[in-house]
Amino acid sequence: MKKLQILCLAAFTFLFANTTFAQDSGVENYDQGFRLGVGLNGGLPTDGDYDWALGGDVRLQYDLSKKTSLTLTTGFTNLFMGKDDLGNNIKDLGFIPAKAGFKAFVLKDQFYVLGELGAGFAVTNGYDKTTFLWAPGIGYANKFIDLSVRYEDYHDFRTNQVALRVAYGFKL
Repeated sequence: MKKLQILCLAAFTFLFANTTFAQDSGVENYDQGFRLGVGLNGGLPTDGDYDWALGGDVRLQYDLSKKTSLTLTTGFTNLFMGKDDLGNNIKDLGFIPAKAGFKAFVLKDQFYVLGELGAGFAVTNGYDKTTFLWAPGIGYANKFIDLSVRYEDYHDFRTNQVALRVAYGFKL
């Protein structure tokens, strides 16, 4: 699992470094603005404690330039029942993520890499934890549709997932 985390972090760092130094002569006239996206997420936890994940989110995006954006994401994610090491059932875990991120478009202003950091606040089944979470991802976005895949790690919940996000977005 550590190798997967290191590989994801290295890939994100490499892709981000390649786009940071690119010059775009059209950036000066770019109309900065906000976008809002509403998404549905489905995921597979990679550690075996939970069986699957489902959630929804809302993402506010501020475009710094044609190729870079800042994001704020929240919503609700539920990790559905699994089994612990002894075969006992584990209660579902529902939580509210609160993440800030940076999105860099790397190909044709539609394919991007995204890195998010934040917290996950447990809200179901008596769980009383808040965890640090981080999520590198890649995706495709056009004027209205945003499709992405991300790895999301929930440190204190001792689990993580690979998730697919399908979202509808629009300018505010």
